[in-house]
Amino acid sequence: MDQDLATLGAGRVAAIVVTFQRLPQLTATLERLFATAPEHLAHIVVVDNASADGTGEWLATQDDPRLSVVTLPQNMGGAGGFEAGMRFAVETLDPDWLLVMDDDARPSPGALERFHAVPRGGHEAWAAAVFYPSGNLCEMNRPTRNPFWSPRAFLGALLSGRQGFHVSDTDYASGSASQIDAASFVGLFVSRAAVAKVGYPDPSLFIYADDVLYTLGIRKAGGTIAFDPTMRFEHDCESSQPGRKIYDPVWRAYYHHRNIIFVYRQAAGVLFWPVMLLFLIRWTFLARDYGAKAPAFRTLLRRAIHDGLRGDTSASLGEVKALAQSPSA
Repeated sequence: MDQDLATLGAGRVAAIVVTFQRLPQLTATLERLFATAPEHLAHIVVVDNASADGTGEWLATQDDPRLSVVTLPQNMGGAGGFEAGMRFAVETLDPDWLLVMDDDARPSPGALERFHAVPRGGHEAWAAAVFYPSGNLCEMNRPTRNPFWSPRAFLGALLSGRQGFHVSDTDYASGSASQIDAASFVGLFVSRAAVAKVGYPDPSLFIYADDVLYTLGIRKAGGTIAFDPTMRFEHDCESSQPGRKIYDPVWRAYYHHRNIIFVYRQAAGVLFWPVMLLFLIRWTFLARDYGAKAPAFRTLLRRAIHDGLRGDTSASLGEVKALAQSPSA
């Protein structure tokens, strides 16, 4: 092993990949991970959310000794998958760091080597810079600074909206690490110290905002998170149109709006209710974007607000889909 890596290596890393019905994306991601040297990536854990597209059969043919497969009995969403994978890795493999990613996301060549090239012990988590395969910056994975914890970020949010509290293009170009408050589960290195502080992601969230809530939780527990623009990840989702205002299938809107309420309750503190009032007013106008599915959206939104304000995550996926199929007036 290179002497510098032996001195500065961050420890054993376990990659956690959550997949559901996307075998082509998963194969591309695992090809990249298998090509990473064992001294840079000690373990690879794939959590299969009960896929029925041949994922399980294909995984059974793979012979990389670092690979472990956790097959869930039903689709638990991204949140349930990351909780299961991280818990399995900690309890079974005993790594120093957990590297989490979706099945359509993967480290760029050299990203793991870069992680080990400098000391990482000063922070509980590290976030990579995420780009599309085309080289364009992936906006959905741009890390954030909580505007309610920083007067500067709060002023920036008031003056510039989203750009005011997200990591700036200058931060990406700087080549230097900077502190952040929240990041996505794409290219996020989570330390064992972070797990000791906050445990695992909440599986009942199913999809959306589980990563934001988890990283905000690390910060609230006294941990620090850094963004390192020199570590790059690819997220092969450029065709997913992240700027769209509607969710298709429409039942996904329930999870987005319910979980966003949880985020703002955690992030805004005493300002939660004024902030929430502004969001509720804005959300009432979103149904017009759904066309014939507007009644379903309104039904889902009402339930999302009800459950979000009560902190209720008990609705099953079947219940949520049923609401979308039989909307109320």
